[in-house]
Amino acid sequence: MTLTTTQAATLVVRAADGEPGADTSPTGREGERVNALKRLRAATQRTALRLPSGLGMPDWVNLGRQLFVVADSSAWWLGDWLIYGESHFPDRYELMLAETNLDYQTLRNYAWVARKYLPEQRRERLSFQHHAETASLPEPERGHWLERAEAGRWSRNELRRRLREDRAALRTRADVLFTLNVLRERQERWQRAAQSAQLQLDEWIVQILDRAATPAVP
Repeated sequence: MTLTTTQAATLVVRAADGEPGADTSPTGREGERVNALKRLRAATQRTALRLPSGLGMPDWVNLGRQLFVVADSSAWWLGDWLIYGESHFPDRYELMLAETNLDYQTLRNYAWVARKYLPEQRRERLSFQHHAETASLPEPERGHWLERAEAGRWSRNELRRRLREDRAALRTRADVLFTLNVLRERQERWQRAAQSAQLQLDEWIVQILDRAATPAVP
């Protein structure tokens, strides 16, 4: 299995007994991220990061940067992992995925974003969430907005705000009104899903419709 990202942190595979299964002895930036924990004698657990007493601020800041890269890269890795399973094990991957006890909807969201961008289109200086904000746009627009976000050093929230402003401006020029009559229970369920995705209800509905209208990749 190949896990791809333009800003890759190192993935250390461990055997079932917890002993290291593979160590690629990385160099360069990847090596710095792995060695940061070792050099600072930070102990990692599934639910905790234990830092040594007397840690200086520069080391603390640097470690935070490295941890963010790992967390952000993992979204791309999981998305690419699921895409691989869909294409190589179409008759069994859903069953095998269920056995991992992973959140299927979360993984689907990761895979949906990962499909929108080839590895060489993913921008190293922007987070996975930046890419998720523009994933529903046509391809030329995705690149345009990501380029602006990178040049302006926008946060994810700033990118989202500017996209909303652009959509609002478009609606004033060509407004199309849809009316949906749904049961209150369904509306409330949709509203909860939109809030979970940190979107307005209308934005969430448009995003779901865009996904449904996008042809599946064989």
